[in-house]
Amino acid sequence: MSQAAAVIDTTELVRTPAAQLPGRISTPVATLEGSAILKVAGEIRQRIAAGEKVCNLTVGDFDPKQFPIPAYLESAIVDALHERETNYPPSLGMPALREAVIQYTERSLGLRYPVDSVLVTSGSRPGVYGTYATLCDPGDRVVYGAPSWNNNYYCHMVGAEPVPVTCTVEDAFLPSPAAIAPHLAGARLLALNSPLNPCGTCYTADALGQICDLVLEENARRGPGERPLYLMYDQVYWQLTFGDVEHVDPVTLRPEMARYTIYIDGISKAFASTGVRVGWVIAPTDIIEKMNNFLQHVGTWAPRAEQVASARLLMAEEAIQTYRQELIAGARLRLDALYNGIAALRDAGHPVDAVAPQGAIYLSGRFALMGRTTPEGERLTTNDDIRRWLLRTAGLGVVPFNAFGMDGENGWCRLSIGAVSMAEIDGALPRLRAGLEALR
Repeated sequence: MSQAAAVIDTTELVRTPAAQLPGRISTPVATLEGSAILKVAGEIRQRIAAGEKVCNLTVGDFDPKQFPIPAYLESAIVDALHERETNYPPSLGMPALREAVIQYTERSLGLRYPVDSVLVTSGSRPGVYGTYATLCDPGDRVVYGAPSWNNNYYCHMVGAEPVPVTCTVEDAFLPSPAAIAPHLAGARLLALNSPLNPCGTCYTADALGQICDLVLEENARRGPGERPLYLMYDQVYWQLTFGDVEHVDPVTLRPEMARYTIYIDGISKAFASTGVRVGWVIAPTDIIEKMNNFLQHVGTWAPRAEQVASARLLMAEEAIQTYRQELIAGARLRLDALYNGIAALRDAGHPVDAVAPQGAIYLSGRFALMGRTTPEGERLTTNDDIRRWLLRTAGLGVVPFNAFGMDGENGWCRLSIGAVSMAEIDGALPRLRAGLEALR
């Protein structure tokens, strides 16, 4: 641009409200709601930027100051960049990483898959979307638990019919075999997650085995012209289980489920590497082939250097075990502190509760404050009222289960510990107690 040319100011043109331009946005996108979780997190970031003291238990992410990625992975990424691993990777994923995923899965879970059953993605999320898009036609029924992460949004994105199964605390907020069974006839996809986001709970071998039996029985009933029922099993948190809790998966429990199971996995949670963006799908090879064709056009492959580094990490068993022990210790320390703090308030007679953490980085906490009145005279009547009160009074940022597709004003919330220190938790609990004592 020459020095004499005038700068064209486009501000007014590009900020025209969509309401003034009817039809500008496609119907599927115009009617798709943004993430309620990220909306809450954005509000909290603004408060923190303004200098407020907030214990931010909202986003399922890790603060690198609290949970850095493995030093082995960090060095491997730098090495890969120095080796000029910076061009496009193959759309299915780097061969070394796909092979490493196969070996890691066999070594860790005892499952042997062929390498052409693996598709690498930029984190786990594209694998979930790819599963929906590959398997579901508009109107197909998708069964999933409520609360759960984003299944309602993915149904909207592909035009599937959502079939949420409301879960209870008695079942650890996991959809039970009895609750699922009535909905499988004619369904195309069953979406499960364990350890569970948002609740931090895990399936037992007995419960998941019964669900697998239901899937196998349903598929056996279907005729030659009927499409099968598939199970998408999101196990991205599987390495984060606590105490005597052991992760279970469909194919280990029922080997014949290999025909019908799509595994979602990656390094984002197991290695606190959410921003590194390396995930993968393991599924029947025909599904992988077609999912790859679809995701090629979306461009969801993980960065090449990070793939090279992840392949090296997955082959470094000693580094994995050392890091895993450190991550579990840090996560459990924070979850136990929150759980014990809320349990103490419950035992003191306050209307709060929590579910003992079993896995992932989440705690299910209940703040049953409907009908209570604040010292300022505000009556709390909804989950969002309670969320705002917790943030304003205790400096505690949480996400109600409504953000995870669960209906009802019941006070249940997700508390995520990946971005907070023990000092922040220890500081928030007395503020919570003081706030509860001031309610009428």
